[in-house]
Amino acid sequence: MGSDRLFERVLVRPPTADLRRCVSGNPLRDTLDVERALEQHRAYVAALEEHGIEVLKLPPLEGFPDAVFVQDTAIIAARSGKALLARFGEPSRRGEEESVGTFLAQLGFQVERVEEPGTLEGGDVLVTDLGLVLVGLSRRTNEAGAKQLAAWLPEGVRLVEVPVLEDLHLLSVLSYLGRGRLAFVPGRVGAEFLRALRADIEFVPVPPGEAYAANMLYLGDDVVLMPAGHPRTREQLVRAGLRPVEVNVSEFWKCDGGITCLCAPFYRL
Repeated sequence: MGSDRLFERVLVRPPTADLRRCVSGNPLRDTLDVERALEQHRAYVAALEEHGIEVLKLPPLEGFPDAVFVQDTAIIAARSGKALLARFGEPSRRGEEESVGTFLAQLGFQVERVEEPGTLEGGDVLVTDLGLVLVGLSRRTNEAGAKQLAAWLPEGVRLVEVPVLEDLHLLSVLSYLGRGRLAFVPGRVGAEFLRALRADIEFVPVPPGEAYAANMLYLGDDVVLMPAGHPRTREQLVRAGLRPVEVNVSEFWKCDGGITCLCAPFYRL
């Protein structure tokens, strides 16, 4: 196991036929192929397992088109033995988190939840191993939700709020890649703002036209899971000393979802 892993196990949930009704602004949503999405989800899970990640599988959740994007439902702190359930900024998704909370409680986690008027979605939470967690203030996560997250985090972990102006979630434009490296989309999140966080952060810019690739999942040992079809981003990662592993998530892209959205990590928090 890589000593710099942020997590060693994740939670996933396969999509259902309801995925066709996902909340999405993608003009190709109506071309979504559910069978292909199921195949891609299986390949995604296989890639995680091949790199030593333990995958816990929840059953499909009928009636919730976006439930495959299980990352948004909870922030899970494995070392602290506690979890914070989301309160979705997208009202149609509220309820997805309930079965996740039940499952985590059965595993022995102390389960808390974001309370009204707070909203918080996991796609706006960027966990690092630098004693630092970033939270995006976006269409889905508000100031009240961020404050509840700050109060919930383990002692010694600093929370920094990052304005998300154009994108769905913070992780749409920013990913932590271990060893002090951050991938980001220039112009969508300010490098100057981020450099003020720590002087030793190394920035890995995502090339123009490949912004979707900014949503990546660091698996430890310099291995990073990324969406297929972004060759210039792959080259940037290799130059930064990383080993990219590509998976095809085209059907989830049609639902405005990405690599990180498809699992909820049990972070070393």
